[in-house]
Amino acid sequence: MSAIAEAKPPSRREQILAAAAELFARHGFHGVGIDDIGSAVGISGPALYRHFRSKDAMLGEMLTAISEVLLAGGQNRVARADPLAELVRFHVDFALDNPALITVQERNLGNLTDPDRRKVRALQRRYVELWVEVIRAAVPGLSEPSARAAAHAVFGLINSTPHSRHLDRDQMADLLTRMALAALTDVPGSPGTALSESVPDE
Repeated sequence: MSAIAEAKPPSRREQILAAAAELFARHGFHGVGIDDIGSAVGISGPALYRHFRSKDAMLGEMLTAISEVLLAGGQNRVARADPLAELVRFHVDFALDNPALITVQERNLGNLTDPDRRKVRALQRRYVELWVEVIRAAVPGLSEPSARAAAHAVFGLINSTPHSRHLDRDQMADLLTRMALAALTDVPGSPGTALSESVPDE
């Protein structure tokens, strides 16, 4: 039996979350109503309440799931032979394959309820610290603050890809991976980078 035949179709709950992500990314969280989400999956708006207690709950589950997937995937990749390259390619692939989710994550942390925000932030911090550890192992002597700043800069580079349509998916993945690795292994002020190269002329 083929992998396609064996693959389970998405549950109704998964369909709702996928449709909500697309709508939130396109129109913003506050620009989307329950009826809009219901229409996108072919059910009435009120019927959504059988699956989620509120639109806030949808967003909370969505962003928690993204953070859990990124952390688990990152932890899996760093156990491989080239942790930095694996971690970069994993994040690149996730961003390119889930552009709506990346957009929602980037724009809607402030729209979470306080409990969901605390949970998501805790997961995100663990993911960032995973990157910091791997970057510092790849660039001996790099300070923790520099590694953390570099990680956030690379997230900005990679997460901007949902807004780019100039290259096909594989070309974009290769380009972003090369750019991110080049940036992370030549951080200004790290060993091998002359201090004069990292400080602009007066």
